[in-house]
Amino acid sequence: MEIAQIIMVLTLLLMVTGKTPIYLTAILGSSVAAMAAGFPLAGKADITVVKLINSGLNPVIADMAGVLMFIGIMTKAGFLDVLIHKIMQIGSRIGGAAGITAAGALVAGIIGALTGFTQPAVTAAITGPAAIKLGQDPNKTAGLAAHAGHFGNFAGFTHPTQVAVVATAAIGFGMINVVGAIVGISIIWFSYMRLHRESIAKGQILTKEQLTEIENSLASSTKVSTSRAILPFILFIIGFVLGYPVFLVGVFAAIITAFLGKVNMSNGESAMLEGVAKIATPLVATIGFLYMSSVMNKIGLVGTISDFLGPVLSISPVFVMLFVSAIAGFLTQSNAAAVAIVVPFLQVVLKMGADPLAAACAAAGGSAVWQYFLTGGPVAALSTVIAVVPGANLKSANKFQRPAMIFGFGVLFICVAVVNALHR
Repeated sequence: MEIAQIIMVLTLLLMVTGKTPIYLTAILGSSVAAMAAGFPLAGKADITVVKLINSGLNPVIADMAGVLMFIGIMTKAGFLDVLIHKIMQIGSRIGGAAGITAAGALVAGIIGALTGFTQPAVTAAITGPAAIKLGQDPNKTAGLAAHAGHFGNFAGFTHPTQVAVVATAAIGFGMINVVGAIVGISIIWFSYMRLHRESIAKGQILTKEQLTEIENSLASSTKVSTSRAILPFILFIIGFVLGYPVFLVGVFAAIITAFLGKVNMSNGESAMLEGVAKIATPLVATIGFLYMSSVMNKIGLVGTISDFLGPVLSISPVFVMLFVSAIAGFLTQSNAAAVAIVVPFLQVVLKMGADPLAAACAAAGGSAVWQYFLTGGPVAALSTVIAVVPGANLKSANKFQRPAMIFGFGVLFICVAVVNALHR
């Protein structure tokens, strides 16, 4: 088993460095470790590589599919486009240039939460130039827009790291998404308030004519009423809050959308399946991570780590988990790469009797917040926003983001403390 554990540790180190493909490294390294431990590829043995792979087919994967079916039909019916533009219109009405940018970040975050990977540039391409035209600093505009990733990574249903944490803790979706939304919104709100106060101090108050012009430019071309477009989404949220299976809630909401959008059911089914097609990357990643988690358990690595870190973890397993996750996100600058540290440590924390929900919030939240601190995050983050916000540069925009991230981590700390206290 010692050789298997060494191979697994080397696999995790490779994942952390980011020098090799993360998902393939997880799968291949875990397979080599399993075979080194003496587990056969298949057969009637109690533990085989095939059985370990099948253990990665967790029920939360069905939830991922349900959400994406819903998003597929929402896009086909034009409902998603209506909601996106309506939120940005409201943002401009409430907070001018800062409001437009914050609303765009929130929209991109919601889309990311539902689809797996946040693309803040999608909305920033619209909100960025508009905010700059109104006198807002390009770097601060880009920084606020890119906060979308904090919401999308932590409040979502389909990001591989989030799903791996939920499955490992065996908690299901629900309160962890609520905590993620609170933290994500707090980060966006903090940067928004900085910019809003700045615009007031500079006297950058929009005239009625400017507001009308902005609202018209942000209006959706789809001729669907906002009330009709938002109804399926409200039903989805209600079903989710009430604790019904996310897969069934997603399918039900999708059917309602098809009916309200007058989408032919055959075309509606195709749109739903197109939504599920987006699951390919998160699905492979999630199965790979959960397979890796199973191998680490079976070869005894979790027990080894637990014995080694026992004295530290005895202080407070949940809060040690929170800071380990934050450090992992900070060092790797990737929520996906951080899973190599987060998942095995989460297993150790759970083994020590920590509350699963509190531990999961700590595990998922720390890396989700701190992955952006040094550079603005991986590829689909600040670097993509810079390209669509004229005059912005990565270094200055990222510097503007950091106070909000520190504030958001403080909010996360409080949320974890509250959850942990309530579940003792």
